[in-house]
Amino acid sequence: MRVLHISYGSPMVELCKALQSKGVQATSCHFDEHPFKFQPDICLKLNQLPKQERENKIEQFLQESVQKYDIFHFHFGETFFSDKSDMEILKRAGKKMVVHHHGSDIRLLSAARINNPYVKVKPEWTEEKIYNNVAALSKYIDHAIVQDPELEGYISNLYKHTHVIPHTIDVHQFKPQYPEVKQTSPLVIHAPTSRHIKGTEFIVKAVQELQRSGLSFRFKLVEGLSNDEAKNLFAQADIVIDQLRIGSYGYVSSEAMALGKPVICYIREDLVDKYPGGLPIINANPDTITTVLENLIKNPRQRRNTGFNGRTYVTQNHMAEKVVNQYIDIYNKL
Repeated sequence: MRVLHISYGSPMVELCKALQSKGVQATSCHFDEHPFKFQPDICLKLNQLPKQERENKIEQFLQESVQKYDIFHFHFGETFFSDKSDMEILKRAGKKMVVHHHGSDIRLLSAARINNPYVKVKPEWTEEKIYNNVAALSKYIDHAIVQDPELEGYISNLYKHTHVIPHTIDVHQFKPQYPEVKQTSPLVIHAPTSRHIKGTEFIVKAVQELQRSGLSFRFKLVEGLSNDEAKNLFAQADIVIDQLRIGSYGYVSSEAMALGKPVICYIREDLVDKYPGGLPIINANPDTITTVLENLIKNPRQRRNTGFNGRTYVTQNHMAEKVVNQYIDIYNKL
């Protein structure tokens, strides 16, 4: 079974490593170099080329891939060509395909607002663009994957088969460093990939308010660092704040929990019970973040206990060895 994953993202890279550990010949390929310096199996570095050379290189790569791979696993709703004309080429060649939506590429603002007054979406992903993209994909692809119940709500009626599979974490890569109970000035870290989407302005406002009140803690806003550099900072944290707008947790929360850190994140109230039991994330939204953060800073025992629970949760629900078989099952059904 030879599977090509394109075209970007840390979850894609980690998933391929997990598949490889199970004997699947999975290859992760980034089309462009990523600012976080992820390490896929292949990087075409198209961002370094002028337009015509980019187009020529991706067309050549498609032709080579048709000869080399059996299954094509598309992430973030992207394929080889922006107009999706490669779908017909792959179909004619008898190739099997699956699409994996991760967030803004499937999150419909009108639907999200029904249960989430705080939600924001990336402006480039308009609902018209999402529907057009899905229409082109679902014409050729029957199986679609998302990582959590929040995304499932947008996708359930758009493909013949939808699957909810938690993203994979190689827990062995993360040595837990649980918060020290004796720490009187805990380090709070927030690492937004997009301030607008993550609700960073509310976090910064809460931090400033608590600092003015005289509460003892340190705050670090992590931006512009490589993935490895960010992980090193997470390892030093006593509290990690993920996001306050989307209504679900993502890779940042999972990695922080794998490191044994308590995580603050907004989980939509109607979705809490849809996650596996024991979800240890401390829920906060833009209206409650100041109070929630203050309480956690003042309770070192809670920080440590939540860190332990987070590590256990990730091991039980995101560990690569446990999750990856669900992907292999889908491949076998294609």
